[in-house]
Amino acid sequence: MKKMLCVILGALLAIVPTACISRAKAESAFQPRLDTDTSCQITVIGSYSNFEALETEFDRFNEFYPDVEMSYWKPDDYNNLLGTVLESSNAPNIFFSYQWMCGNEKYQQVYDHMEDLSDPQIGLDLDCLRTGLLNLDADGHLLMVPVFARNYGMLVNNDLFAKEGLQVPTTWEELLAVCEAFLSKGYASPMMGYSAGSSGCLMNILVYPEVVAALSDNPEALRAANEMNPSAGEYMRPALEAMMQLIGNGYINLEKCDEISDNYTQVILRFFEGDVPMMICTGDTVSGTGKRESQSEAFSKAPFSYSFTPIPLSEAGGYFIDSPSIQFSVNKTCDNLDMTNEFMRFLVSRQELNRMASSKRLVTPTTDLSFDAVYAPFGQVPAERIFCPEVIGITDSLATQVRNAAYQVGIGAVTIDEAVSQYGSF
Repeated sequence: MKKMLCVILGALLAIVPTACISRAKAESAFQPRLDTDTSCQITVIGSYSNFEALETEFDRFNEFYPDVEMSYWKPDDYNNLLGTVLESSNAPNIFFSYQWMCGNEKYQQVYDHMEDLSDPQIGLDLDCLRTGLLNLDADGHLLMVPVFARNYGMLVNNDLFAKEGLQVPTTWEELLAVCEAFLSKGYASPMMGYSAGSSGCLMNILVYPEVVAALSDNPEALRAANEMNPSAGEYMRPALEAMMQLIGNGYINLEKCDEISDNYTQVILRFFEGDVPMMICTGDTVSGTGKRESQSEAFSKAPFSYSFTPIPLSEAGGYFIDSPSIQFSVNKTCDNLDMTNEFMRFLVSRQELNRMASSKRLVTPTTDLSFDAVYAPFGQVPAERIFCPEVIGITDSLATQVRNAAYQVGIGAVTIDEAVSQYGSF
């Protein structure tokens, strides 16, 4: 009898968690709020040439609303003509938006069309998003919702580290040690990246996160940096010195890096050759790795495990600079606003945003960074080392100064002292 009772209790205990999980899934599943027989058109515009992942979401939304016609297109000269398009007779329902548009008089017309997406009546699941990516305006309105995010780091060939008996570095001293070890084992450039131009160059990827961190808790320094005050140049110095130590020691061979002709496809294909332990790049570059595995003859013949990790330029480790990459805004004067908001409610959920990010291997804006093993290391960065430039108040002009200064120092056009003193004039 006791044995029988134990069996019954065990069976019940096994069933209860399963039932709870199933119920939780059912409760979190999208439930239509509008008439599912509604017939209308919803248009999304943006700066992508194509957006297959979003079109897949259109198909999924049509499972609930089969008569809603969804479409995506890219207008010519998107950034300059967006305001005109929003005022036209073919105005879109949803459009790509960027933080630098806010406060820019050139985009006031665009700004005026943005709906407040924090309105609880719309019902977006904002709790599934990383809070640092949600940027409110001066009135406390949320005019842009992140769809993809961006970060800075390095692709790591995990198999090479295992082969050479080394651990992926998590501190500055460890980074120097593994670079020296790889160099001594005959690797021509333990770290590589695109270095032929200032935009997206490895120099900025190394320096920018350190500068953001240095300014994050210093309002006076941040104000000086945003005002292009040369005194703020000192906050670039430690990162510039670390970068030049890596280059000077031969850990980054710029001659080898200069053979890479772009910071996207060619960076990926060079990494897939299999002889680069660490490839410096952004998450936007990493997004192209999945599709290009089959395009690389070397990787197809000898595939290896890889991941994307922060670059540890300090003893405490690397930083996670968490920024929105693509954001969506809703045109509050568009036709079919109710159905537009219904689609946004469908899309802005843990399941759908992760699905779309996974499709393009981009960084999800949700709290589930570890759902993609490639980005999992960023999910392990402690909260005190995660910084959102938009929340801190880093302006585009400040970022441009850092990028250009880092590039000029990296290629030897100016010294570190000159770059520091010339801050604001790059």
